[in-house]
Amino acid sequence: MPFNKTYSLYKLMEDEDSVLSFKGIITEDLLAYVLQIMESNMSGSNHTTQTKKRVYSILIECIQNLYYHNELREEISALDRNHSAALIVVTRREDKFEIKTGNYILNERAEQLAKRITYINQLSRIELRNLYREVLTNGEVSLKGGAGLGLIDIARKSRNKLECHFQPMDSEFSFFSLNIRIN
Repeated sequence: MPFNKTYSLYKLMEDEDSVLSFKGIITEDLLAYVLQIMESNMSGSNHTTQTKKRVYSILIECIQNLYYHNELREEISALDRNHSAALIVVTRREDKFEIKTGNYILNERAEQLAKRITYINQLSRIELRNLYREVLTNGEVSLKGGAGLGLIDIARKSRNKLECHFQPMDSEFSFFSLNIRIN
């Protein structure tokens, strides 16, 4: 990377008040490491304990989603390595945080995920709470360990709409970006 691009990246991260940036393979060990970094970076902040807990909780859910829903996690090879990496960026602006994640997703799953996020975004806080309880009570646990609670929980705790984008990459993959605002 040329030096001018390095500075541009640094400046962008500073302008966005980046608290955490990570690009790579998500592992189980990463969760503890990321939370340790977040705790260190937020320790001097004047955000409420409740806001900090919400940020931690949502970040944990995001990392778990990136880990458990990565179709290529178990079959990483030199060719698949680029498609199995993920991106996590946490930024802070005055009284709000943003958590941005990005990862490759199979095209066949993109439409279903987009519909799920659209549905979640249409619900009120009360409806989200009721859906969460319903899925918790009646949901079937998938092979990946979840009952579809992750995105519902993120929307509930963030108290904002989830923003997503799917960038087609090739005939098999799209890059899925998720942006979560926490006030």
